[in-house]
Amino acid sequence: MQFKKIHFLIVALWAFLVILGLASRSFFPIDETRYATVAWNMWQSGDYLVPYLNGVAYSHKPPLLFWLMNLGWKIFGVNDWWPRLIPSLFALGSVFITRKIAALLWPNDSAIKDHASLILISCGLWVVYSTTLMFDMLIAFFTVLGIWGLLLALKKNKNGWLLLTLAIGGGLLAKGPTILLQLLPVALLAAFWNKNTEYNLNAKNWFLPIFFAVLGGAVIALLWAIPGGMHGGAQYQHDIFWGQTADRMVNSFAHKRPVWWYLAASPLLLFPWLFLGSFWRGLANINADFGLRFCLAWLVPVFVAFSFISGKQVHYVLPLFPAIALIIARLISHHTKVTKLDLMPICAAFIALGGALLYLPLYVQSHGVSVTNWAHLPAWPGIFAMFLGVFLYFYPKKSVPNTISTISIAAILLVAVTMFALLRTAGEAYDIRPISYQVKALETSNTPVAFIGKYAGTYDFVGRLTHPPENIEANGVTPWFEAHADGRVIAFFDQKSKPEKTEFLQHYKGQFIAILTREQWLNLHSSTQQDSDAP
Repeated sequence: MQFKKIHFLIVALWAFLVILGLASRSFFPIDETRYATVAWNMWQSGDYLVPYLNGVAYSHKPPLLFWLMNLGWKIFGVNDWWPRLIPSLFALGSVFITRKIAALLWPNDSAIKDHASLILISCGLWVVYSTTLMFDMLIAFFTVLGIWGLLLALKKNKNGWLLLTLAIGGGLLAKGPTILLQLLPVALLAAFWNKNTEYNLNAKNWFLPIFFAVLGGAVIALLWAIPGGMHGGAQYQHDIFWGQTADRMVNSFAHKRPVWWYLAASPLLLFPWLFLGSFWRGLANINADFGLRFCLAWLVPVFVAFSFISGKQVHYVLPLFPAIALIIARLISHHTKVTKLDLMPICAAFIALGGALLYLPLYVQSHGVSVTNWAHLPAWPGIFAMFLGVFLYFYPKKSVPNTISTISIAAILLVAVTMFALLRTAGEAYDIRPISYQVKALETSNTPVAFIGKYAGTYDFVGRLTHPPENIEANGVTPWFEAHADGRVIAFFDQKSKPEKTEFLQHYKGQFIAILTREQWLNLHSSTQQDSDAP
């Protein structure tokens, strides 16, 4: 595939994902809505030094993403699309830097960089999170930026150390010390990947510059953290300097999920590429050259560390996807063609996923009607997945690059269309716009609003609230209504306890959100009490 064509294909696939993602949904609760609200609070207050949520300094994440959201709003005005475009831009940047890394690792095989970029952009989890407002795409970007810097430094390009320093500083400001886990193992394992002293690495020309890059990155982060800590108060200082590191590490080894959890999930997370027979053929005849050893030193230590840390979420491993894409691309790069046998597992995976989508409504119906409405999922997404599986098997392949690009396009189409169908079928279950607009209308009419439980800022940005709902406990609702007779409370109910009369009712994931007046709450509380008193 020619240089210009591959770049056009990458950008076209990325643009398709972005447009479909922006058009098909709003912010997912509760993570996306919370992060958007933190940035919204920053915008309202004009305090860009310390993030806030519900009037409390928000120490769970550093401020880079919130700064970027506010920067875009300064340029384009406050809108919903810019915050969700930010991770997409970092995802696209990561793909192109991965191409740079491949070119440095395998300078004599230009096909690897083409294959790696297409494999990366079409991995199932990467597709989903390319348009999701989270911090992990930022970390993925700073990880590949740091890896690129290391390889440039290895080639005696002094700009490499600058890139590594910026990557560490940017990563610290994006999500904290996790960037050090992503970059330091591969940098310190030079004895593994630098076999036969391909490069003369020693304390002076390698390990000492790494130390200064870490120090420089820390200085970049401290330029915010020191004045931010002073501005945010003693508790905020403790949280950003200690809670982001030691406290989280201590709390992460409680083994809530088994060690093998990521490994078991990998076929789905890396769909469809682990089902390509060419990858397994290459793995069976592996020749651990410099590039492969480097990628393994990048991937394996971090993967093992994340496997033993109990606080597992699928998006935590996104920064490892470029390394995985490079390894897969390298293992299939020396095949002259992709055979029918190679395609059988990947085609079977498409067909199996289609069957699962067709079975999902039957499964939901047999286990009771779900408020997410997936019992009404149409048949066409499953049929489409099966069609793609058959198409891939019978499509006439001209070359390995042609096959890789075809599979990439099919994978992106399938994941994106499946997400679109699921969200459309779920309706309001994952869309908090209706209730956010209702809360905004109450705020406009100066009606007091309280939220029963722990409020995560879910409605503030989408509803453009200037005063978030008051946080109260369930046993404090009646006293709150005594002080705010004309107020409203937001409460959650399951299918059985759903009230008959509410001012507003909406599906929310597996339950309902309701807005109740004082009279409606007292009637509900009275009927509940009567039911409990009944013999």
